[in-house]
Order: sequence, then structure tokens, then C-alpha cells
Amino acid sequence: MSYEFLLTIAIIMLSTKIFGLTSERVHMPQVVGALIAGVLVGPSVLGWIGESDFLIKAAEIGVIILMFNAGLDTDIEELKKTGLASFVIAVIGVIVPMAGGFGCYLLFANDPGDTLNLLKAAFIGVVLTATSVSITVETLRELGKLKSKVGTAILGAAVIDDILGVVVLTVLTAFTDPTVQPIMVFGRIVLFFMFVLVIGLIMHKLFRKMEQMWHRHRRIAIYAVAFALLMSYVAERFFGIADITGAYFAGIVMCNLSATRDYVASKTNVLGYMLFSPLFFASIGIKTNLDGLTGMLALFAVALTVVAILSKIIGCGIGARLMGFRAYDSLSIGLGMVSRGEVALIVAQKGEQAGLIDASLFPAIVLVVVVTTLVTPILLKFGMRRQTPANTEFSEQEAAQMPKTSLH
Repeated sequence: MSYEFLLTIAIIMLSTKIFGLTSERVHMPQVVGALIAGVLVGPSVLGWIGESDFLIKAAEIGVIILMFNAGLDTDIEELKKTGLASFVIAVIGVIVPMAGGFGCYLLFANDPGDTLNLLKAAFIGVVLTATSVSITVETLRELGKLKSKVGTAILGAAVIDDILGVVVLTVLTAFTDPTVQPIMVFGRIVLFFMFVLVIGLIMHKLFRKMEQMWHRHRRIAIYAVAFALLMSYVAERFFGIADITGAYFAGIVMCNLSATRDYVASKTNVLGYMLFSPLFFASIGIKTNLDGLTGMLALFAVALTVVAILSKIIGCGIGARLMGFRAYDSLSIGLGMVSRGEVALIVAQKGEQAGLIDASLFPAIVLVVVVTTLVTPILLKFGMRRQTPANTEFSEQEAAQMPKTSLH
């Protein structure tokens, strides 16, 4: 038996923590440092760690925990509060970046005879649909605008944005098997969501009873993680849908059990933070082989980054304008949605596993994540300087009076 995996874990934990803290000191999220650490210890630079079966499987657990936590963090009340406005902003904010990524890939594609070319282009588009608002939230909090109408619209749209991204990812992943008919693909997706609805209602009631019986008991966290893993397995094994979709909806099932959700999140965050999340983010950096970065790929990386920034500003800005926001506030909403993060990396990893994203494209995707993360706070601070009714704080009374448009 080889014990190299122990050395792999130790190197990844130390390097991602050191570089993560360094990123934090320059007001960037730790994920940026973790990505850089993965590139440095991987084949591109030091060559200490390469891809292995252990790392691939550990990273998969990491991504399942990340998506389960994303589901737990979904604020259903926030969705009800912002309602239709957030939904429209999110939909157009998904369509425009997806079209931009699709066109950008086709423009640079050197395999016109590849029958999967359109699917590959679509997958690059899906990578650009993701939104990570952790940086935006911190920036809005610093500016005192987190509870403003603009801030509320950004947060609500980001939640819907992720749900739409997961659904599109599910559809595209199902189409990767050439023997499968489109009607079968959509049939499986419909059956999966019916399954999620039934199991979700049952498990929600079950966890509600557990909450009353064993408030803040550690067995609840164990049952919750087991539920997430089972949902991930069932999604892949029986429906041919990405495991992260199952994990995400497992989190949503529990997201409005306030006491249980907070307790489970506190445990799963430690589980991810201590081990599995660093392994996932480092694995992305390790896959990013800079040796094969040609001039054309570098140009594609720059073009994709520009498209990533402009498409979110334009798409979400148009959506906000259609919903009655002033031009300046619409721009602020678009700027707040620019940052990509772990969801973009998760989609890229799924694309690579499905054979729709070549490993040589990972440097371009990592560049998109890093650059959009860096520029978002700068752009947002510029965009929020002007005081308008939509980007100033409103009272709890005003918040309570906002129309609670249901999405269902």
C-alpha cells in the first residue's frame, strides 16, 4: 500500500491555507489563493502533486459538500421578497453570458468537424452563467448598502442564477451520451424533479421532527450529510444527472429549517473547510497545466474574461432596467453580479468529466474566476457612489411592504 496520499493531503492543506491567508490580506477570497496554490504545487510549476484517483474522488466529495452548503445557504424568504424582479434579472443574466461564452468558444474553436462542438461551446457558456456574490456581499456591507433595494435584488438574483445554472448543467450533461434520445433526456429530468419534490417533502417533515426531538444534536448533521451523499448517488446512478444537482437540492430541502440548517451548516462548513474544499480547489489548480498554454489559448483566455465581465453587466443590467430600476442602479446590479467563483469551477470540472471541456482550457477558466473576483469590488464601489432611492438603505417597514411575488 502506498502512503503518498498522506503527503498529498499535507502539502495541499498547508499550501492552500498559506496562500488563502495571503489572498485574504489583500482583500480577496481565500479561493483565489487556493487556486494559485494548486497551480504552484501541480505539474505546471513545482510538480510535487499530480492527478491521482485519490485526489479525484476526494475532490468529488469536496464539491458535493460545497453544493450542499450552497443549497443550505439559499434564502427562500429573500426569493419571495424580491420575487419577479430577481427572477427576470437572473434569467437574462444567464442567457446573455451563456450566449457570450458559446460564441467566444466557437470563434476560437479549431475543431469544426467535431460533432460535440456545439455542446462544448454551450458548456463554456454555462461556466459563465455562475455568480459568486461573497465578494459583492462584503463590498455592499462595507458601503452600507447590503439591505438596499439594489443589494436585495443582487442577492435574490444570485440565488436564482445558481438554480438556473444547475438546471442547464443537468440538461447538457444528460446530452453527452450520443445514444440517448432528447425525449429521454427531458423525461429523466422531469422524473428527477418529481423525485426531488416527493423525497424533499418527506425528508423536510422528517428533519422537522428531528429538530424538535434532538435540537442541535450531532446525529442530525450526520443524517444530513448522508442524505446529501444519497441524493448525489441517486441523481447520477438512476437519473444520469450530475451528482452536485442532487447535493444542491438536498441542501434546499433543509434551507428553511432555521435551527437545523444553522447547526448542520456549522458542521459541514468545518468538514469542507478543514479537508475536502482545499482538496477540490487545489485539484482545479493542479489540472491547470500552463505548459500547454499557447498564444491562441492565451488570447482565448483574455477574450473569455472580457466576455464574462461584459455579459453579466449587460444581461443583469437589462433585466433590472426592464423591472423598473433606474439606469444607474441597473448598472450597479450588473456590476454586483460579475464575480464568478466556486460554481464556475464546479461546472468546469463537470464539463471535463463529461469530455466537453478540454483540460487545456482550465487556465482560461481560472483566469475568468480570478479576474472577475478582483475587479468586482472595484467596479461595484464605483457604481454605488451615486445615491438613488434604489441603492440607499430602506427600513424594515419598507422591506415588509415590498411585494412578495411568489416564484411558484
